Amino acid sequence: MGKVTISFEMTLDGVFDQMEHWFDVNDPELVRHSDELVFGADAVLVGRKAYEFFREYWPAQTDERGFAAHYNALPKYVASTTLTGPLDWNATLIEGDVVEAVRRLRDQYESIISHGYGQLAATLVDAGLVDEVHAGIHPFLVGNAEDRLRTPHPVGLRLLGAETFDSGIIAARYAPA
Repeated sequence: MGKVTISFEMTLDGVFDQMEHWFDVNDPELVRHSDELVFGADAVLVGRKAYEFFREYWPAQTDERGFAAHYNALPKYVASTTLTGPLDWNATLIEGDVVEAVRRLRDQYESIISHGYGQLAATLVDAGLVDEVHAGIHPFLVGNAEDRLRTPHPVGLRLLGAETFDSGIIAARYAPA
């Protein structure tokens, strides 16, 4: 059975948006960490907002590492109640019960990466389908922001490992307790 890893970046106060103020795409240690995570994935699982954002961004990207080419080539599965298929960018709309669909995907793929922590992530956590949570915690306080980490109920996690980058970013890996 494959594993589902949720990966996201946030500030110390749990903010996901306003990334132009705190997210450094050129941080070499963050790039290395992202490479390890994405190059190890067989498929991508996202919600509508992440899909729409990534679909606009990634197809136009190139890099010497091959990250963009690899990411663009990965099969993507999109959980949405508002989109209709077929989707572009090597994506398939999940129709019907998302929880059952992800259970089937775990049988099909060894490693599924899900970016962001929105409704999809909360649903997967609630259903017990998350094997690891990777949180990039950036040394910033944003304060007044709308996008914050939310979960449907308290969820206990155990630390699998953590790495501190020279920039002050902490890359923490957790699994359900």
